[in-house]
Amino acid sequence: MTLLLLVRHGTTDLTGKRLYGRSPGVHLSEDGRRQAEAVARRLTPVRPTALYTSPIDRCTETAAAIAEACGLQAVRVPDLAEIDYGRFTGRSFASLARTRLWRRLHRVPSGVRFPDGETLNEAQARMVSALEAIAGRHPRGRVAVVSHADPICMALAHYAGLHIDLFMRLQVSPGSVSAVRVEDAGPKVLMVNDTGSLAHFGPSRR
Repeated sequence: MTLLLLVRHGTTDLTGKRLYGRSPGVHLSEDGRRQAEAVARRLTPVRPTALYTSPIDRCTETAAAIAEACGLQAVRVPDLAEIDYGRFTGRSFASLARTRLWRRLHRVPSGVRFPDGETLNEAQARMVSALEAIAGRHPRGRVAVVSHADPICMALAHYAGLHIDLFMRLQVSPGSVSAVRVEDAGPKVLMVNDTGSLAHFGPSRR
């Protein structure tokens, strides 16, 4: 049995303004750094046994705060990265809202491929595959995994048995934690988009 604690990175100055995706050099804002420090403090009583992160800056910076607080080394996993938005990367949400593909994305996500990028089905498959591999390496572990909003939501949809076209009904806010227990009897989604105490997931409470 593995407890996966899925952490969304903290806010950046572009959050909610542009689809910055995998753009390099987008760092945590002041608020984002506070969120990273807050989630690190929340994870401390859980005593995570391992820490994995998307290799993108805002995630590695969030993971660095967790690593320092919990005495861990963050391992970068490329398949935990943000969706590859291709030529949509860097565009403002206002401009995207005027495109036919963006409107279709919000109706039938499974039918969309981003120009020169990936489909959401492909992104979900690599995210879930990465999480399953991590769980396999830590069969009795409590593992913190830092990633991005949509990949986390799509993983939660998979573990909850929801069709990918419904994943946008889930929300994970910056600095939030969602929890999934992976076990032989099947996965259990224990918590979504939480910003409260995580002490009940500590080793003495399990």
